[in-house]
Amino acid sequence: MSHRGNLLKLLPVVVALLIAVLSYQKSPNDASIAEAPSTTSAGQASQQSSDAEIARAFEQRLTAHQVQGSGTVERVLSDDNDGSRHQRFVLRLGSGQSLMVAHNIDLAPRIASLQSGDHVSFYGEYEWNARGGVIHWTHHDPQGIHVAGWLQHNGQRYQ
Repeated sequence: MSHRGNLLKLLPVVVALLIAVLSYQKSPNDASIAEAPSTTSAGQASQQSSDAEIARAFEQRLTAHQVQGSGTVERVLSDDNDGSRHQRFVLRLGSGQSLMVAHNIDLAPRIASLQSGDHVSFYGEYEWNARGGVIHWTHHDPQGIHVAGWLQHNGQRYQ
């Protein structure tokens, strides 16, 4: 039998193996999708992931740790006017953890209409404290050295 004849006899076996391998690679993903609750959206999963990362930062007492997330304004605090001015407020994450946000209003616009119950998304630097942590660097860096952060409120980004 020729070399080509041997290859043709092996072709169905190779195809069957390929199908088996591809089916096996798909099934773990299909199973994890099937186990996920149907009410969980990509946004909720992302929020849970962000909350878990911030909880980990709190538990490990991390500082200078870049995080992203969102929460509900629990309290609007007075501005900190010592040195650089900061708009301050407390956010409650979906996980229940609270964070203080210190937003530098010398480098970025103030959120003028902020009030309790508002939803705010953020990207900034986490600093540990015993009350849940502080998010700062929610603005651009005029020197271009630090990662630029932001706040988002009612569809407007503040940075």
